[in-house]
Amino acid sequence: MSFASRLTYFVGIYCPALGRAATRNQVKQYRSSNGKKGKMILGYPCFPLEVVGRKSEKAHSVMLMYVPRGDDLIVVGSAGGTHRTPNWYKNLVAAGGGNVQVDAERWDVNLRQLPEGREREECWAIAVACYPGFEDYRGYTERRIPVAVLERK
Repeated sequence: MSFASRLTYFVGIYCPALGRAATRNQVKQYRSSNGKKGKMILGYPCFPLEVVGRKSEKAHSVMLMYVPRGDDLIVVGSAGGTHRTPNWYKNLVAAGGGNVQVDAERWDVNLRQLPEGREREECWAIAVACYPGFEDYRGYTERRIPVAVLERK
């Protein structure tokens, strides 16, 4: 298990407010520089996802690992391996999609959740190849970590 994955897990369990504050700052930096600054998490490329909150009905942004698959983006609701599915993922499911930015380009996306099966396993392998910490996170939790595809509208 890597230091980065252990750190992410620790922050998710013991300091979630710190993680949210860091995300807000990173999203602001990324957006204001058109993706030139703030585009790495733990040494890996990332991108901001904006989604409407299922309760607040306000737009919320989160930084996610950049996992491309053709024109689509794969997203993993790992929450650093904590025991809860992240709120951003629950919001994404409720909204059915959101808005992403990669470098200077922004576009709307639809969510397609992946049930058990071949495509989910293929997407999991792509995600782990882009960010090996996902495999560590799977070992930290007993819950089934959700995997989904964001498809350009």
